[in-house]
Amino acid sequence: MSVSGIEGVGFTPMVAPTVQTPTVNKPSDAGGTDFGSLVVDGLDRIEQVNDKAADLSVRAATGDLDAIHDYTIAATEAQVTTQLTVALRNKAVDAFNEIMRMQV
Repeated sequence: MSVSGIEGVGFTPMVAPTVQTPTVNKPSDAGGTDFGSLVVDGLDRIEQVNDKAADLSVRAATGDLDAIHDYTIAATEAQVTTQLTVALRNKAVDAFNEIMRMQV
């Protein structure tokens, strides 16, 4: 196709872009893990961290722990993990309350 008056300019006509329909993943296709499984796995990990800290605290109290810094690190990790979990729970409750206040 040629447009009169601009043949020597190097004009090429526009071509309509091809449109591709986006693919939508089903929730079961998103890695095979649902939200409930992630929550349960997270709570299991928190329990493991707290159990490790509790075990190291008993070992430190009885004198069986050679490096006291291992207990300090584990206790701090358990504290931070618990604080993060509580913060996430509070945000989830706030979001739920906000949704419940929405007018339909």
